[in-house]
Amino acid sequence: MGPEALRVAGIVEALVARGHPVVDRGNLAGPGLPFAAFDEPPLQAAPHRHLPEVRAWNRLVYQAFAEVLAMNPRGRTHLPMLLGGDHSLAIGSIGAVADHCRRAGRELRVLWLDAHADFNTPQLSPSGNLHGMPLACLRGLGPRALTHLQADSVAPALDAASVRMVGIRSVDPGERRLVHDQGLRVFDMRHIDEAGMRATIAEALDGVDSRTHLHVSLDVDFLDPQIAPGVATTVPGGPTYREAQLCMEMIADTGALASLDVVELNPACDERNRTALLVVDLIESLFGKSTLLKN
Repeated sequence: MGPEALRVAGIVEALVARGHPVVDRGNLAGPGLPFAAFDEPPLQAAPHRHLPEVRAWNRLVYQAFAEVLAMNPRGRTHLPMLLGGDHSLAIGSIGAVADHCRRAGRELRVLWLDAHADFNTPQLSPSGNLHGMPLACLRGLGPRALTHLQADSVAPALDAASVRMVGIRSVDPGERRLVHDQGLRVFDMRHIDEAGMRATIAEALDGVDSRTHLHVSLDVDFLDPQIAPGVATTVPGGPTYREAQLCMEMIADTGALASLDVVELNPACDERNRTALLVVDLIESLFGKSTLLKN
């Protein structure tokens, strides 16, 4: 439902109006879940839920991203954008981006904009939900079915030095220790409160230049639920509208944006599609719309 809500909110028309040709390749077709959400069985032998289905979806996402990235042997002419869906899908999108960067000899920087660290493992997760594990899987920590999506996959797909996590404010205890052990750069909400969004994003983008492939993985629960209620896992205390706009504008100013995830929008939790409309507004800023008067 998330991708459809963004289409209804005018994401294609907004980007076209800004001069960006858009090809909507439609929805990927993958397996359904074996249980309805209200009929989930308890975790038993396997420490993760729906692994075969999550793997199948991520292989589809990987292939779709890889096809678009293959059109860009040296530049950023074609920019793949994933509309989700939950954040586990980033295993496929970022996995494809990482492989592309290795082949093309480009530096990769991933901005993980999220209320959650998504760095649980099957051993640490209290729920077994794989959408709480994608970043750990990309670091090679998780079930082999996800750390090695392709027969020739390199694991880990991501170096710790390539990742910047921004807006974090909900982390499980074991997950917190693992994030520190891995040496990930985390700009949590306390950092944003103390340093401000401008200094935070400037630090997160430090070193990004014309050689960099910048991938933004935007979980809609990154935003404060007062402005973006349409997510299933709201966490109070996120960035405000203006903070989020500044974040997107500063990313756009780099000229390095080369791929994008927009995930976790849940219209069933929204109010008259207001979250989807806000996300489209932010994506416009990510692609160059500015509230500032620039020379």
